[in-house]
Amino acid sequence: MPLTASMPPDITAPEPRQALARARLDALWTRGARFLGCEVGILGGAMTWVSERHLVAAISNAGGFGVIACGSMSPDRLAAEIAATQALTDRPFGVNLITMHPELEALIRVSLKMGVTHVVLAGGVPHVRTASLVKEGGAKLICFAPALVFARRLAKAGADALIIEGSEAGGHIGPVSLTVLAQEILPHISEIPVFVAGGLGRGEAILAFLEMGAAGAQLGTRFAAAEESIAHPRFKQAFVRAAARDAVPSIQLDPRFPVIPVRGLANAGTERFLEHQRITLARFDSGELTRQEAQLEIEHFWAGALRRAVVEGDVEHGSMMAGQSVGMVNAVQPVAEIIAELVDQATAAIMARELPLR
Repeated sequence: MPLTASMPPDITAPEPRQALARARLDALWTRGARFLGCEVGILGGAMTWVSERHLVAAISNAGGFGVIACGSMSPDRLAAEIAATQALTDRPFGVNLITMHPELEALIRVSLKMGVTHVVLAGGVPHVRTASLVKEGGAKLICFAPALVFARRLAKAGADALIIEGSEAGGHIGPVSLTVLAQEILPHISEIPVFVAGGLGRGEAILAFLEMGAAGAQLGTRFAAAEESIAHPRFKQAFVRAAARDAVPSIQLDPRFPVIPVRGLANAGTERFLEHQRITLARFDSGELTRQEAQLEIEHFWAGALRRAVVEGDVEHGSMMAGQSVGMVNAVQPVAEIIAELVDQATAAIMARELPLR
């Protein structure tokens, strides 16, 4: 029977239901997307050697929000990377700066001069002067909050948005899972957007945190294995083959010599690090090394190891930083396909419900 003006459309049909579900998803991350200036509430995690111009531009061009990982770059090197990214995209992207960088203020000034709209400060609670420099320069300030007390302090100090990252993430991690952090922080911080991160690899999971109050999600591991990522093909294939349980935190053998936990894929380098700690501890106990010398020996073991893995493809001895979501990396895909897949998964989860869509 033909549709007449008196007959309402059938909202149970696949296309209308899908449109309503997508509208519901868009409503959930509208705050985050508007804050970032992009189409979907998904931002790329800042990964040293990986989050450079090509991947950052690809994420922004696909409707997400790319973030350059400054790492140990000099101000001039960062300026060149920002300019190169701007040549590849006319959409907004951010810069992630480490608070312990000796030239932090110069890096902030470079970012502001180059027109970067969002500055992410990582590696610790930023100094008031640092936060003011970002905000007075006209950029949005995003900070990491490892606990509710820090989230409240950062919000009062002027952070424009927060990222809460669980221990499931790759790279340097804290001790608390995203599931717990979300329950601790999301119900109590509403004055600024809060983005979730750590172990996220599917759209259904992102949807769940959005419905808890998150403004959006940050993903790193899935993007590290994207086509546009400059990571070595062997690095990407190691991600495709890996399971969640293969991404493990580094182990500290002696509390006298702290090891900042880093999550990555277990390999021969992981075993060598344990042996290196054992040898260094024996040298300290015998009096061959001072405490400071022993600590430096341990800390310097991984120097250059991430570059060896990402750039040179040494997946056996390099540092294979990866989150537990690596088990959901099933293929090397274009960034746009990854984002579309996440959106489709979240939309399908909404459609699968029996509740009416409004």
